[in-house]
Amino acid sequence: MSTDYSAHNNKQLRDISFSVLDLSPVVQGGTPADSLRNTLDLARHAEQWGYTRYWLAEHHNMPGIASSATSVVIGQVAAGTSKIRVGSGGIMLPNHAPLVIAEQFGTLESLFPGRIDLGLGRAPGTDQITMHALRRDSRSDGDDFPEQLAELRAYFDPALASEKNRVHAIPGEGLNVPIWLLGSSGFSAQLAGHLGLPFAFASHFSPENTLPALELYRRNFHPSGVLDEPYAMVGVNVIAADTDKEARRLATSMQQQFLNLIRNNRAPLQPPVDNMDELMSEYEKAVLHRQLGSSIVGDPAEVKEKLQAFLDETQADEMIVNAQIYDHQARLRSYEIVSEVVK
Repeated sequence: MSTDYSAHNNKQLRDISFSVLDLSPVVQGGTPADSLRNTLDLARHAEQWGYTRYWLAEHHNMPGIASSATSVVIGQVAAGTSKIRVGSGGIMLPNHAPLVIAEQFGTLESLFPGRIDLGLGRAPGTDQITMHALRRDSRSDGDDFPEQLAELRAYFDPALASEKNRVHAIPGEGLNVPIWLLGSSGFSAQLAGHLGLPFAFASHFSPENTLPALELYRRNFHPSGVLDEPYAMVGVNVIAADTDKEARRLATSMQQQFLNLIRNNRAPLQPPVDNMDELMSEYEKAVLHRQLGSSIVGDPAEVKEKLQAFLDETQADEMIVNAQIYDHQARLRSYEIVSEVVK
């Protein structure tokens, strides 16, 4: 079944919301403490520049990512800002007891009412050995994600429970914490549609699956007490600079990060280089292109043109921008440029 979006093809960048996805990059020569300070600084700037939300991601055993204790970092960012929504992109629910997440996000919502989002994924966000260290029970492989999700939602709204709750999330119960499902394939797209929840797709590292997943979400969408119609956000890598040459150089840090993942070489975010071709084989180049194929790199005019083309293709309701840039000031400038070209 195909879906006709021709009625919406005049959607412009100014018509949709833009948000920030921050992996709190730990750079070569830096520390996690530096990264977390930079996260708060970027969040404050993002708020000034008009971004809608600021999401942090759960990853573990990653030398280049400082946001492993995601709920803690969300609290720090929310405390250091005043109006931007702050949340998870995402919490990997199979790593946690649903009650713990309900209590954590209930606490965050109690401290910062009306500003907290709970984005949920079902991947481990790490390797198998670390997953076992997190979950202890190696049988928990994410297959029970729908049941975990139902349990979590029932802690916030006991009316959703199949039977009377004997355990209560305090804080949490009765609070409205928006729940998003995150995905890089069709599973969460279909589940989000079935439940009538907002859906965020990881286009920034799974571009080939973007359109099929969005179509699956929209086709399976059932209106709910949460949404009357689908709401889809797409992740996109944007590396912007005042010149195209500088943007392409800055983007080599992100490319090196993915190259290290391909090689199973966990490392901090590397400084940019002048020539990536010297660092990788033809096979690695092809894999890199497949994973980063939707990345937008360039000067302000090129970024605006490519963002509009991506919007035309996806008909997204919101875009969440990831920018893995080594130099913090250059990273700030990249997000500033995006905020300027989408107005």
